[in-house]
Amino acid sequence: MTLTTTLHVNFDGQAAAALAFYAEVFGGTVTAVPYGDTAEVPEQREQIVWGEMVAPSGVHVMAYDIQRSLAYDRGTNPFYLALRGHDADEVRSAWEGLSQDAEILAPFGPSVFSPLYGKLVDRFGVVWIIDVIASWNG
Repeated sequence: MTLTTTLHVNFDGQAAAALAFYAEVFGGTVTAVPYGDTAEVPEQREQIVWGEMVAPSGVHVMAYDIQRSLAYDRGTNPFYLALRGHDADEVRSAWEGLSQDAEILAPFGPSVFSPLYGKLVDRFGVVWIIDVIASWNG
């Protein structure tokens, strides 16, 4: 059996838009269940109780709109979503897609630990660190 980890992002009414954006960037497919399909929170009928975006490349993001009964705070640096790959063109394409309307924290370019690295906050407030995996000798 193989275990995997997946980032689960909590939103306040933006889960559907975020998942659609990530699907556009990565060529993925979105599956989402609105609260309206459950009896859980009728006042959030159009919002997402469970959703995910899965891309053929292996990128997988889960997201939902937090229930009104729970406190919501995007926080400050609660996590980074790390996107890493060996193919510089594929990594560059992901950077270009995610950088639309993003706040660039570290410009995409060479770093001491990667041939290409960048850090940004996407339009939904998610912090991404994106890099080409370096091959180390030694």
